[in-house]
Amino acid sequence: MRCWLPRGNRETRRAARDGFSFWSECRQERQNIVRITRKAFLVKSAALVPPALAFSIPAQEAGFSSRGSTFKFNVADHGAKGNGVAKDTGAIQSAIDAAGKAGGTVYIPPGNYLSGTLHLRSFVTLYLSPGSTLLASLDASDFDPYENLGYKTGSDVETTYFHSALLLGEGVHDLAIIGRGLIDGNRPKRGGPKPIALKNCRQVQIRDITLRNAPNYTISMLGCEYVDIDGVTIFNGFADGIDPDCSRNVRIANCYIESWDDCICPKTSFGLGERRSTENITVTNCVLSTASDAFKLGTESSGDFKNIAFTNCTVCSQPNKWKRRPTAGVAIESVDGANIDRVVVSNVAMEGVRAPIFIRLGNRGRAQQVATPGTLQNVSISNIVATGAELASSITGIPDHPVRHVSLSHIRITASGSGLVKHFEVPEEIAKYPEADMFGELPAYGLFCRHTEDLTLSEVHLSTETLDERPALVANDVSDLDLTDFRGQPPSGDRPVVYLNNTRRVLIQGARALTGTGTFLRLAGEKTETVRALGNDFSEARPAFVLNDEVSKDALIGKANVLP
Repeated sequence: MRCWLPRGNRETRRAARDGFSFWSECRQERQNIVRITRKAFLVKSAALVPPALAFSIPAQEAGFSSRGSTFKFNVADHGAKGNGVAKDTGAIQSAIDAAGKAGGTVYIPPGNYLSGTLHLRSFVTLYLSPGSTLLASLDASDFDPYENLGYKTGSDVETTYFHSALLLGEGVHDLAIIGRGLIDGNRPKRGGPKPIALKNCRQVQIRDITLRNAPNYTISMLGCEYVDIDGVTIFNGFADGIDPDCSRNVRIANCYIESWDDCICPKTSFGLGERRSTENITVTNCVLSTASDAFKLGTESSGDFKNIAFTNCTVCSQPNKWKRRPTAGVAIESVDGANIDRVVVSNVAMEGVRAPIFIRLGNRGRAQQVATPGTLQNVSISNIVATGAELASSITGIPDHPVRHVSLSHIRITASGSGLVKHFEVPEEIAKYPEADMFGELPAYGLFCRHTEDLTLSEVHLSTETLDERPALVANDVSDLDLTDFRGQPPSGDRPVVYLNNTRRVLIQGARALTGTGTFLRLAGEKTETVRALGNDFSEARPAFVLNDEVSKDALIGKANVLP
C-alpha cells in the first residue's frame, strides 16, 4: 500500500513524509518505550534481582495505564516559532499541559526553541525530533527560582535545588524524554539551570537525546524510582553528568558522557530533608571522559548505598580539553554516615586516569548532629586494566572503623612512575573531603591499604612505565589479607615490592618475584603477626624476606616457597 502525500513543492512533500514517519514512530514508542514500569526495570537489571522477585510483579503493572493515550501534540500548533529568537516557553508548556490532561506525545519538530523552565507532566512523552534543539534562555528570570525547603541540607546549591531547570519534573510519573534532538544548556561555564531535573518522580525513561553545555548537573534526580537512561550523549558538561540522588532502581546504559566534574555520581544527600538510601543502580556499556571521577558513590553520603553495579565501561582522559586528567576511575566514598554494601565493579578499561581505584570510609559528618562514621563493606572489583596512573589506588578506613570484605581480582595497573619515597607516615585526614589525592603522595606506586579487614587481592599485577622508588603495595593496619598470584615490578633502590606494617593473619600464595627484585616482602610494626607465605616463587628476590627488629621472628611462617 502506498502512502498518499500531498502535491506541492519539495518542502511540503518532505514535511508530510516527516510527519507520517513521526506519527508512526510515536505509535511504536507509545507501545514499547514509555512504559518503564517496575517489571520492565527488573527484567533489564535482572543481575541485581533474585529470579523469584522478577516474576512477582502483578500483571496490571506491566502496562502503562488505563489512561494511556496515543494523542499527539505538536508544539508548532501551540504557537512555538522554533527560530532561536522568540521565547517558546509558553507554547511548549501549552502542548505539555494539553498532553498531560489525557496522556500523549509532545512533538518538537526541527528548529531552535528558546525556553525557560518547562514543567513536565505525568503520562507525557516529550519527543525531540532530529534537527530540533531545546535551547536554554540566557535570561535567568525565565527560570523558576530556588524552592523554599524549610530545612538545611548542608550541600551545595547544585545538589540542593531543582526548580531552576530547563526541564523540571516534580512528583510526576510515567514520563519519557526521547528522540535524537538536542538539549543545549547554552552556557560557557558552570553556574545556571539544570538541563533535566527530576524530583520524586517514578517510571521515567530518557533515551537517545544529546545534551551539551550544561552549567549544572546535566541529568539530576532526587528521590526518583524506576528510571531508565539509555543511549544518551552528554558533551561539554561543566558539572556532573548523571546523578541519581536518594534514588532507587535506576538503569544507565550505552551512554557517552563528557563532563568536567563527575560523569556518573550516585549520591545520598539530605536533599529531601531526611536520610534516604540509593539502591539498585546499574551502569553498563558507557564511555566516560572527565577531569574528576568517572564513577563515584558520594561524596554526599547521608543515606545508605546498596546493590550498585558498574560494568563494561571505558574511562578516557582528555587533558587538552579539561586541562587535567581524571582524578579517579572508580571512587567509593562514605563520609557522612552512609552504610555502603554490595557494590560490584567489573570489566573497566582506563587510560590516563590518575588513580584507578579509590575507596574511602571517613567521618566528615555532613547533616549529622554528631559526626558518626558509617560502614563500607562487600565490594568486588574485577577485570580492570588501567595505564598512565599518576597516583596510587587506595583502600582506606579510619582507626577502629575498617573497610571490610573487599575483593580485587584480575587487576592490571601501570603507573607512570618516577615517584620518590618522601613520607611513609600518611595523615589520617578523618574529616577531610574525600578525593584520591587527599593524602598527597602515597608511599606505594600501585596500591595503598590502611584500616581494612578481610581484603582479598587475586591476580593483581602492578607495574610502572619508569623507575619508581616506592613499593608496589603498602598495607598498614590490615587484618585477614589474602594475597594470591601477586606481581609487582620491583622498585628502584632498596625498597621492597610488598611492605606490610602492623598486619595480621596474612596469606601470600602463588606470588612471584620478578627479575631484578631486591627484597620482595618487608614486615614492620610490633603488631604484625601470623604472616604465611606458601607456594611462592621468590627465586629472583635478593632476599625474599626482611623483618624489622620490632617484628617477632615467629610472625612469618613459610612453606613450599622457591627461595633464592
